[in-house]
Amino acid sequence: QVQLVESGGGLVQAGGSLRLSCAASGRTGRGYAMGWFRQTPGKEREIVASISWNDSTYYATFVQGRFTISRDNAKDTVYLQMNSLKPDDTAVYYCATPDREWTLPTIGTMFKYWGQGTQVTVSS
Repeated sequence: QVQLVESGGGLVQAGGSLRLSCAASGRTGRGYAMGWFRQTPGKEREIVASISWNDSTYYATFVQGRFTISRDNAKDTVYLQMNSLKPDDTAVYYCATPDREWTLPTIGTMFKYWGQGTQVTVSS
């Protein structure tokens, strides 16, 4: 069973930065994409960014160049560097990965496994 464990959330002031990490375990293939989503109370979960096995990336339009997704294939870990954070970025951030290799998924239904989430709070 694939497991995803996120870390790196916390409280930061507007304009600050945070780096989220997500380590995958329980699988042997290296062709799986990984992604980051976020959700606030009363709203649907939305994609933030995703990255393929060969480092192709997809970003939501609201990222506007502030966030960078990257991965370390040797560690099967994905990162989300978030800069110029705004109060509107406050949310629970989730890591996710599909069960099919060699894809770059961009919507939630294309992902199979999810982490437990990590809270990001941006104060004004």
